[in-house]
Amino acid sequence: MEASRAISAFGSYTGVDGLVIRARASRCVRRAVCRAGLLALSLGTVGAEAQEAILPPQSVTSSTVPANGDVNPYGMAFVPTGVPSWSTLKPGDVVVSNFNAKLNLQGTGTTIVKLVSNSDPVTFFQGHNLGLTTALAVLRSGFVLVGNVPTTDGKHVVAPGSLLVINPQGGLVKELKDPNLLDGPWDLTVIDGGRFVRVFVSDVLNGKVARIDLAIGEDGVQMLPGSTIIASGYVHRTDPAALVVGPTGLAYDPSHDVLYVASTGDNAVFAIYGAAAAKHDGGIGRMIYQDNKHLHGPLALALAPNGHLVTANGDAVNPDPEHPSELVEFTVDGQFVAQMSVDAAPGSAFGLAFGLDSKRRLQFTAVDDNTNTATVWTLREDSQ
Repeated sequence: MEASRAISAFGSYTGVDGLVIRARASRCVRRAVCRAGLLALSLGTVGAEAQEAILPPQSVTSSTVPANGDVNPYGMAFVPTGVPSWSTLKPGDVVVSNFNAKLNLQGTGTTIVKLVSNSDPVTFFQGHNLGLTTALAVLRSGFVLVGNVPTTDGKHVVAPGSLLVINPQGGLVKELKDPNLLDGPWDLTVIDGGRFVRVFVSDVLNGKVARIDLAIGEDGVQMLPGSTIIASGYVHRTDPAALVVGPTGLAYDPSHDVLYVASTGDNAVFAIYGAAAAKHDGGIGRMIYQDNKHLHGPLALALAPNGHLVTANGDAVNPDPEHPSELVEFTVDGQFVAQMSVDAAPGSAFGLAFGLDSKRRLQFTAVDDNTNTATVWTLREDSQ
């Protein structure tokens, strides 16, 4: 879907940076937005006519460091509508998983925090002997899923990892383990059907992508027999700086049943077609985007409201000192659109997400794990 169509689909909302395009904007303004892309708008690089139709950005940057001192924010997720009223988390909340503990050793972070605007975050969950990854989602049932790839000393991974299931009050209820399906759960995305959930999980330790089928009922969360590997063959290895490199970001397009995979080591993004019902391993899928000029080890991945994909460069692969820590927007047919840096230091970008706030306004969020903060941009409605 092009940006001009996104204006119709979301009323007067568009962009990832809190900028808004008026629904009554002229056709040439819409074409300018379409060409520039969402990230370009935040950089102010669209033409003057389009700029006149754009309101100033609205954003809030908040700390991700909880009381126990955990750092290195990785995963991000919005709390969806429909969570139980008695849940600790409310619709529109943004949660973040931390990968490092206070001593900054990788794979030792134990907390999930809720962002609080311009203040310290609130700890939603705190465990023990964990390394919480980018794999983070809040389900409509109120349960929270988070990946765990722990280390003993910040250098040596303890395998297999696991997928933690946390209840709506922040208590650990189950640790899903499977050396084939959940060896090193690094990122995830979900098809949330309420009582039935399909979870796509990328595995950084074996270069695979699994689909985990879950049943959610009064007796908790159960992994179903249909769970299987649906993709494999992505580059994966240990790394002295990044700890591990492998397939990371996952984004699912329900309208076309396509799962997109950002493979850090391959420095490319792939598409897995028919992912929801796949019963066998389809290999790496079809490469849709490989761009050595703009991709520098893609990590998290999200499907934007204009139908484009946005990924975060981790700079562990193909680094460019002139363009560190960038978010990159591109089309699903492999055309570069725009880029935006979150920090002048390399390796600062990781988790990102789109979602709705408590007032149902479209938002975008991204972490800066150099400053241990997260910024949330709000797409504001035109008052005219």
